Amino acid sequence: MRPHMPLTHIFAVAAIAALVASCQSKTPAPSQDRSALSTMERVAVAANTCWFKSGDAAFTAYRLAPELNSFSGRPRILVVPRNSPEGRPLLVVQAEGTPSKLDAFGPMMDGPARPRIAQDVTRWAGGNKSCS
Repeated sequence: MRPHMPLTHIFAVAAIAALVASCQSKTPAPSQDRSALSTMERVAVAANTCWFKSGDAAFTAYRLAPELNSFSGRPRILVVPRNSPEGRPLLVVQAEGTPSKLDAFGPMMDGPARPRIAQDVTRWAGGNKSCS
């Protein structure tokens, strides 16, 4: 004849098993919206914070001109001369599609800021809000 396990031990074993199972189950991370508009919203907010509001010396001569409401399906941000906001953009960052495909072009992408701009935009598009 087998000895019986006391009822309190059975409950303790069941509680431990439930605790272990709950620790092992992973709640999936919320998926990030990767549409062009959502991507460019993230980039615009971070660019404004990191490049312009922070007083970053590399961007003091410029201003941000977001154009997120795009009928072409390519929301974008423009970097324009601070004293001539109607002037030709020096940097255009735009996204298209879902998942979004980013593109950056303009005179600033031909200069020394190119690697930094590319790294920042890629990081922000991925959801990381940190400044470089």
